[in-house]
Amino acid sequence: MADPATRPVHGDRRMSDVEALMWNLEKDPALASTFANVTILDQAPDPERLRRTMDRAVKLVPRLRQRVAPALGRLAPPEWQDDPNFDLGYHIRHIALPAPADERTLFDLAATLASAPLDRTRPLWDFTIIDGLDGGRAALFQKLHHTITDGEGGVRMSAEFIDFSRDGQARPEVVEVDDDDEPEPANLLNTVVQTVTHNVRRQLGVARRAVKNAADLARHPDKLPGVGSEVVGAAQSLIRQAAVTDHARSPLWTERSLRRRFEVLRIPLDDTKRAAKVLGGSVNDLFVAGAAAAAGAYHRAKGAEVEELRISMPVSTRTDRSMGGNAFTPARLTVPVAGKGAIDQFEAIRDRLTATKHERALEFADALAGVINVLPTSMLVRLARQQVETVDFATSNVRGAPFDLFIAGAKILANYPMGPTGGTAFNVTVLSSGGSLDIGVNIDSAAVDDPELLRRCLEDAYAELLSAG
Repeated sequence: MADPATRPVHGDRRMSDVEALMWNLEKDPALASTFANVTILDQAPDPERLRRTMDRAVKLVPRLRQRVAPALGRLAPPEWQDDPNFDLGYHIRHIALPAPADERTLFDLAATLASAPLDRTRPLWDFTIIDGLDGGRAALFQKLHHTITDGEGGVRMSAEFIDFSRDGQARPEVVEVDDDDEPEPANLLNTVVQTVTHNVRRQLGVARRAVKNAADLARHPDKLPGVGSEVVGAAQSLIRQAAVTDHARSPLWTERSLRRRFEVLRIPLDDTKRAAKVLGGSVNDLFVAGAAAAAGAYHRAKGAEVEELRISMPVSTRTDRSMGGNAFTPARLTVPVAGKGAIDQFEAIRDRLTATKHERALEFADALAGVINVLPTSMLVRLARQQVETVDFATSNVRGAPFDLFIAGAKILANYPMGPTGGTAFNVTVLSSGGSLDIGVNIDSAAVDDPELLRRCLEDAYAELLSAG
């Protein structure tokens, strides 16, 4: 029997309802959910070696060679099907900057590449080797659609093309096995049957949960008085998360566009851990507290006072070690940004983050997505627009590897993530890389008219927080 590590990792044939929602909302380009990463390397990677590595990766992770096939009338989520015309060469590009180019030139190019939509008729990813960076350096730009996986899943996928040394390590050959779940030929009858079957399974799941809850109450009638308060609590949580009606809080970040500016910064990982421990929270608490303090400082620098801003963040639900797929629930919360300083606001932000992670409404995210996915596209986009207009900026935290890594013979010097703005003023995402936290700020330049000021405010806020350690 083949080593399980060499067998392909097959995901679900259909998107989850949340993934389908991201796919459907992309009809509005401002709501696109593609994310990217700018990896700076100490030298140019070997293109042929990278191609060989990726050829193995797409065998191990079949989702990378599959395209999206919509379901009948959107009554079920789209499914993934092998692309009969899959061409690895299309997904791995190679370009050069006019040497010697600096990082600003690289990041401007990355903002342009990230904004270009992926071809929806092909597998939803591409890599671009970028030569010509000053000091003999190069970069690898990686773009992936959010329906394939989330940030953490993307990091796990990257293990299939990242090495632990410059020479690389031996990887066992992938042993492809017959897929017993091969989709039936596409025709109207099969499409209708599959759509009906999917919806029956969904309703049976709801019914099973209802029966289980009723049986639990029958065995433990003492729990009955608490049911009413749980229902009320769940409804209140649902209103806080899914039915926000007011607008975003910023008086400055009101415009939206498709223009993007990418800014980056780095902070030491060990110093961050020490400071977070002294302050009584986690690395993520410190990361969000710094982003909030910087947002407040930006407003004060522009002569605008604001007490609170609303942020969005993904709450991870990943419990396995599998690659691919999305395992997160989107959440919203308000954070204080008034002029007390990052350290003084840390405790309040930590407590609000903790409370948000335990919101009951997060359990209903997939079910709600399934309900609204069947709405006409125009109505679906309008509802989504109304909700994203309540959020000022987005945050995300992705855990990487705490040691040196290599790609096709080139050492990774920095790894800057580019999260989707999703209709907000900017997305600030952190990725641990080696001994640093690499922070990428993907900015809507119509909303934030001074991106460099925002970056300086972030640098000052994290410097203040790290001083606690």
